[in-house]
Amino acid sequence: MSAYLNPDASIQFVLFCLFCLTIVILLWYYLYYFARVSFYKEKKPDAGTRYPVSVVICAKNEDHNLPEYLPLILSQDYPDYEVVVVDDCSSDNTPDVLREFEKKHKHLKVITVKEDKKHHHGKKFAVMVGIKGAKNEHLLFTDGDCVPTDNQWIKKMMRQFSANTEIVLGYSQYEKKPGFLNKLIRFDTFHIAMQYLSFAKAGSPYMGVGRNLAYKKSLFFKHKGFATHYHIESGDDDLFINQAATRTNTKVELNPESFTVSRVKNTWRGWVEQKRRHLTTWTEYKLSDKILLGIYPFAQIFFWILFFGLLLMSYLKGFPRPDIYILLSLFAFRILVHLVVFKFAMDKLKEKDLLLISLAAELYLLVFYPALTISNRLFRRQKWKRI
Repeated sequence: MSAYLNPDASIQFVLFCLFCLTIVILLWYYLYYFARVSFYKEKKPDAGTRYPVSVVICAKNEDHNLPEYLPLILSQDYPDYEVVVVDDCSSDNTPDVLREFEKKHKHLKVITVKEDKKHHHGKKFAVMVGIKGAKNEHLLFTDGDCVPTDNQWIKKMMRQFSANTEIVLGYSQYEKKPGFLNKLIRFDTFHIAMQYLSFAKAGSPYMGVGRNLAYKKSLFFKHKGFATHYHIESGDDDLFINQAATRTNTKVELNPESFTVSRVKNTWRGWVEQKRRHLTTWTEYKLSDKILLGIYPFAQIFFWILFFGLLLMSYLKGFPRPDIYILLSLFAFRILVHLVVFKFAMDKLKEKDLLLISLAAELYLLVFYPALTISNRLFRRQKWKRI
């Protein structure tokens, strides 16, 4: 590349080398990590042991969701399970709804948590109450505004357990609705899931999502529950998994019958508030996980900055066409790999309609997350409604 090798263009040459480095880093994430989800092939199911399981659900003011969603959880095709619903200080008709369900379903157990005016508690307290009230060793978690996509949900999640497996990570979608906000939320959820699922399959589990997550009760008490991060509002799912998961005790379930679907935020304000809450846990991750997760967005950011910067320099300096072609070819190669890996991952996770907006959403989120992090440092958050 004559222009970059010219002593007068040393800065451009350094920037071009950095641009190549960002591509190498991104290819490493795409092909070493994300491809494990994209090109995952399900092995022939093993009947295994059908462990008794307790499905734990924390519900706070969910009288509009429970009548629709709870029947699908109570009618799962699984031989031995109970459903433990923790009514966490609901002020609507949730208690009445649960009482009616409890009359009809013997495997439903309702635990009511009353409001303590002197001591406010968050979701972690409700989760602990549900865990202590569960009779089984194996626990499967979801939320009051979530529903399984199939009556095989429990069966698919539980088949991953073995003597050595203590944690099973699942995928939880958001419902599909018209509009850019819906696609952006769903892409963000997919993108995060692709990271934690693929990292876990690569032997580096770092988080799970409480809308579809399973682990053993003994593991919870072994790590003293949420003791190390009880002071943080969020983290009943990701922070616990971050401290308890290892490369040998964690498995992933990717069969579509194991997915759950959640209600999605309908307003930008509601989604921003939800993301602000989720970001409060980031600083508590293990250092190795923060480094591994941090390199990826930095590589993305610098890829775009360096590309447009080099393109502008090439135009202003009048660099030879071969130099511009090389730059554009490298850019196109990275985009092609991105689209291929994401397409197959979206096929696996049933998010096919998100491919066309994936690059635009990537650029938006690269600005959105830093802005949100700054916002969290400047403004305090309100009490939680639900994760």
